[in-house]
Amino acid sequence: MEKNANQKQLGLDRRYLRMAYIWAENSYCQRRQVGALIVKEKMIISDGYNGTPSGFENVCEDEHNVTKPYVLHAEANAITKIARSNNSSDGATMYVTASPCIECAKLIIQAGIKRVVYSEKYRLEDGIELLKRAGIEVVYMEVEDE
Repeated sequence: MEKNANQKQLGLDRRYLRMAYIWAENSYCQRRQVGALIVKEKMIISDGYNGTPSGFENVCEDEHNVTKPYVLHAEANAITKIARSNNSSDGATMYVTASPCIECAKLIIQAGIKRVVYSEKYRLEDGIELLKRAGIEVVYMEVEDE
């Protein structure tokens, strides 16, 4: 029974992570497109992708191809979207295409998210380390095309 439940969770994790990749395609960023989903009780309660704040032009990089300092990360967009809804991310799982940076890790902790599933490793692991230190379950998963 336990093994069956783990297999089922693994299947769900793969599907939600693939959906986060599809959601990342909404990003106007040229250097990297990142998507995030927040799931609670098998329902997607929020989503986000990296980009500029509402009302700003959809251009993430400057003329030197450097990301503008006010671009929001996918995780921050998904968490702030929760804040504007009637949902709560307490106890939820976040699926994100790239490992969270330390700033997003702080938001994830404060949002009460208990599990993070990610795919692409970032050169800095300080965000992942902070999540683990906070007792959040962190799962690295490669996504294969199906």
